Parts: sequence; C-alpha cells; structure tokens
Amino acid sequence: MSAIVPSPEAGSQINAASMDRLVKGLRRTVDEVGKVVLGQTNAVEHLAIALACGGHVLLEGLPGLGKTLLVRTIAGATGLSFARVQFTPDLMPADITGSLVLQPDVSGRPQLVFQQGPVFTQMLLADEINRATPRTQSALLEAMQEQTVSAGGTTMRLPEPFFVLATQNPIEMDGTYMLPEAQIDRFLLRVDLPFPDINVLSDILAATTGTETTQVETVLTAQDIIDSQMLVRSIILADHVRQAVAQFTLMSQPHSAEAPAQVRRFLRFGLSPRGAQALVLAAKGHAFLAGRYNVSFDDLRAMLLPTTRHRVHLNFEGRAEGASLDKMLEDLLETSIRMSK
Repeated sequence: MSAIVPSPEAGSQINAASMDRLVKGLRRTVDEVGKVVLGQTNAVEHLAIALACGGHVLLEGLPGLGKTLLVRTIAGATGLSFARVQFTPDLMPADITGSLVLQPDVSGRPQLVFQQGPVFTQMLLADEINRATPRTQSALLEAMQEQTVSAGGTTMRLPEPFFVLATQNPIEMDGTYMLPEAQIDRFLLRVDLPFPDINVLSDILAATTGTETTQVETVLTAQDIIDSQMLVRSIILADHVRQAVAQFTLMSQPHSAEAPAQVRRFLRFGLSPRGAQALVLAAKGHAFLAGRYNVSFDDLRAMLLPTTRHRVHLNFEGRAEGASLDKMLEDLLETSIRMSK
C-alpha cells in the first residue's frame, strides 16, 4: 500500500507513490529538454516548475539563445498540443482568439460559425509578444487569467492544461510596445536566458552544425501535468514561512510605514497580492520538484527573483542611481525571514 502523507493546510492528503512518479517524470522532462537546449538547465527547471504550478512564463533573452527552441522542445517532451503565434504590429486580436465567419450549412444557407484561433491549444508560444500593439496583447488577458475566450456572446473553455509561454528581446526597443502591468502580473515567472560560456557554446556548435539530430522522448502526459498541479497545491506551507512572505510583500510597498528607507526612495511600486501568491506557489513547485512535502526558506530564495523582478519596478531615481533591484529584493526577503523566526 502506498504511503499517505497528510497535508493539513490543503485539507487533503498526498499520495507518496503518485508524487514520486510525477516528480521523476518532471525531472526526466528536464533531462530530455536539456539534450536539445544546452546550457540552460536553470531555465528548463523553472519552466518545469511553471508547468507543475499551472503558471505562464515570460522568457527574456538575446536573439539566438534558443527561446523558441526551448518552448518547442518542452512541448514535445510533455506531449501537449502546441501552437506558435509570431507577434507583429499588424497582428489583430482575432488572429489569436479566432473570429466568426460565414459558412454554408447542410442546406447551403450561410450561418455564422466561430473559427477557433491558435489560442485553442495547450501550450501557446507568443513569440516576441512586445511587438504587437496593446490591443492585441490584451486579447490574451482573458485566456491567461480565466482560461476562456469570449466571442459572439459565448464563452468557450480552453483545453487543459493551458500555458502561455511568451518571449521578448530585452534590448530591442524599436517597433515594440511595453507590456501593460496588468498583463505582466499574470506571468507566474520571468525567466532570463543567460549567454552561454565558452564550453557550452562549443557544445552548441558541435550539436547543431552536424548531420545528427537529437530526438526528445515524450515523458509526461497532459493528465500527468494536471495531477502535478493538484499535488503542488497540497505541499505544506508552514505558518512562519507564510508570515515571511506576507512581511516581505508589505515591506516592498514604498508607501508602507514598514518599508525600509531604500524601498521608499527607489521603488515605484511593490509586490501585489497576486505576486505574493506567485511566490508561494512557485516555492511549492520548487519543493515539489525536489521531492519534498513542505516549503522551506530556501525554496523562497530560489524562486524570489523569477516571481518578483517583473512585478516590482524601480522609480526614476532608482534607475538614475543605478540601484540593484535584485539585491534590494534579496535583502528584503532575508529581513522578512529573520523577523518571522
């Protein structure tokens, strides 16, 4: 008989055998993707955590670092249906969600039929999302938040699981539109792809300029991912860990009485309640991937920057003074951890 681990926080129980199987599947997925996308282990693990948490991901990196390849490969390793939309300034919302078209019925009379757009998939790659106009970007808001599409007075459910993985070039500004804060806040993680070192770069050249190709094995199924999402939410969050997240969120508000001087001086706005939820959920996903049943402070530290640095912004003075947002967030978390003990 499989061991059952109680989860008092979620009011449910975690089946140890199921958790072990799904964790092994996620780790194998990371390994499979790592065969194709070289030198981006940290990014691949973060994507695996996002899958287990059911969250969307914003990928940032220079051109040619493999952002699109990464998303295509992880779709293949999970067996999810995949669609790619190249965002351009002339892209319209209906090009993403779909539109009503006239089609003849069996008697030849025209009737309005909704033709589904590429958003009706399980994994949607929104390539160069910041190249589309704000009107087109907003077409994804309902899909990302509610997993539905409304058209012609009808609300339609999207397939489950549903993920939006968006890419953008952080240095190219010509012909781009900044993502609105409301949309940025709906990305669970922002994952940055670093430039490879000399050894990894040499391996990439050897692997991609020859005649051999690497095949990715499908490790997980859509149901496995849905099951993982349920188990992740059952991971235990102790009171003192939850208190540290709440304290961190409050201290990040520049107008809060508890905010330190550097926050009041350099931050434009702090972490939202949705951002705090993302930090907790991502920390649970990190613990899950490690095969643990509870969230530790190290899980918070590991997922701090991917969940917060796209939600918290420096003000003009902070940018002019060259203040480090990452260090400020890390210092705030450490202070919050000390206060919660």
